[in-house]
Amino acid sequence: MAKKVVATLKQKGGIKYAKVIKAVKSDKTGAYTFREEMVTEDQVKAVLSK
Repeated sequence: MAKKVVATLKQKGGIKYAKVIKAVKSDKTGAYTFREEMVTEDQVKAVLSK
């Protein structure tokens, strides 16, 4: 079941945020888990490259 997320973090003249969702594969089971982070828009590429 999907969840609908409504974020009200964006304000005029404020810092813009982005929600980054990464699929991470477990070494033990081989299953994928999802990791969510709220980061500023200028840090998105740095977070995804890790």
